[in-house]
Amino acid sequence: MFTVEDRARLRAELLADAAADVRLSGAAITGSGAAGREDRWSDVDLAFGVRDGAAVAEVLDAWSARMYGRYGAVDHVDVQAGAWIYRVFLLRSTLQVDLAFAPAAEFRPLGPAFRLITGAAGEAALAPAAHPGWLAGMAWLYALHARSALARGKRWQAEYMISGVRDYALALACTRYGLATAHGRGIDELPAEVTSTFEAALVRGLDREELARAFRAAMDALMGELRAADPALAERLKQTLLEIAAEL
Repeated sequence: MFTVEDRARLRAELLADAAADVRLSGAAITGSGAAGREDRWSDVDLAFGVRDGAAVAEVLDAWSARMYGRYGAVDHVDVQAGAWIYRVFLLRSTLQVDLAFAPAAEFRPLGPAFRLITGAAGEAALAPAAHPGWLAGMAWLYALHARSALARGKRWQAEYMISGVRDYALALACTRYGLATAHGRGIDELPAEVTSTFEAALVRGLDREELARAFRAAMDALMGELRAADPALAERLKQTLLEIAAEL
């Protein structure tokens, strides 16, 4: 298990390597380390700009060799968003290290958690918060699939879809309080009187009666959040959502 000191030392070494790498136009700390929210379990989040004329793939390969050879990475996974490539490493110590690379012209803050350490970055281009209408749409989409999974006797798929209804409804609640909606990051900051209404939507077993009960509770919670977020949309969806839940 890594220690806080291990994490700080590794991050400092990577930033020093970045400052010496002529292929990089800039380096920044992102995530909780940039926002002053680190705790015992935080990972390492760094972002790098790649100068014109340097191939992002080659730079990525070189830094990957460093992570495996020097720091004991055991695996990695890539996530691509536009021109950015996020390579997420798992170290033997269980530390997660996220290294993001983008062409210099695209290297800029994409969120508030961005602290430039070396080089230069472009003007911030902050991504808009998730729109309540989109979250509502994802919730009713999961609800439709929960209904069909239950009707087909696909209990595990039903559990997955019911949890999706609940989670998107919780994301709707987060928008009301100006909290992060992605990956459940804002849920624990919601008031207890809000989260308590979702407890009944937790699936506690895979028998049909329990799945149906949790589904109805998730739909009730979703309707409550829809009324708070967009009363007109809630009214438009109300009868259809009630029919989806009532069929069970």
